[in-house]
Amino acid sequence: MKMERITSLKNPRILAWKSLKEPRGRKAHRAFLAEGKRMAEEALRSGFPVRALLLREDCLKDGMDALAAANLPEQPPVFLLPEHVFSAVCDTKTPQGVAAVLDLQPKPLSGNRFLALDGLQDPGNVGTILRTADAAGFDGAILSPDCADVFSPKVLRATMGSIFRVGLSFPESLPERLEALKREGFSVLSSQLDGEPFYARQGVGEKVVLVIGNEGSGVSGPVRAVATHRLRLPMRGGAESLNAAIAAGIMMYELTREDG
Repeated sequence: MKMERITSLKNPRILAWKSLKEPRGRKAHRAFLAEGKRMAEEALRSGFPVRALLLREDCLKDGMDALAAANLPEQPPVFLLPEHVFSAVCDTKTPQGVAAVLDLQPKPLSGNRFLALDGLQDPGNVGTILRTADAAGFDGAILSPDCADVFSPKVLRATMGSIFRVGLSFPESLPERLEALKREGFSVLSSQLDGEPFYARQGVGEKVVLVIGNEGSGVSGPVRAVATHRLRLPMRGGAESLNAAIAAGIMMYELTREDG
């Protein structure tokens, strides 16, 4: 196995990997960083093109274990970094010592159950929703241009590896993308506080898009106009609304409940 040791913070590779913490760097290099042994293992097994495996010097065994678990036909280049260099590359304050550099090439969107995220700004919410979509059996998510970056370190951590299993789509216009799906026979469900009762919904087919709106302003007007259904969860207590990720989780599991 080819393994290279890099000790300088000024090394061009290190400078490029450090830049992946920011949107501009990810866009420039068409790459992102998956930090931690579990995330690296998920990435290696996912089919994402792996550019490099980065290992802190005291974590060589963990990195080799991750490679062995992935059972790849061709192993990526491996780089061994001293602690100060590895920490400079990573976003977390106490990195676990294993990271993978991946091509910015998400899994394509396909299937019959999608989420549409309309302007969600909180990275934790976006990551948690994608993780819940993976667990509930949704096929993927369509994200409006003003959503939090799904390849940012905070979103990636919140997905706990689900980012590698759910399909993703990034249309220039979310309303236009939803209109196209309607023409393909999809029901478009807008979650909003002034909608009809969610549990009394009717006419929702097997092909469905569940729209989750911005944490403060909810689903945007143009997206509401596209929806075939406008639905709300019951608020039987004193709370006026639910956190976006919690509401999304309840509705996703309800929509897949009959699948067992």
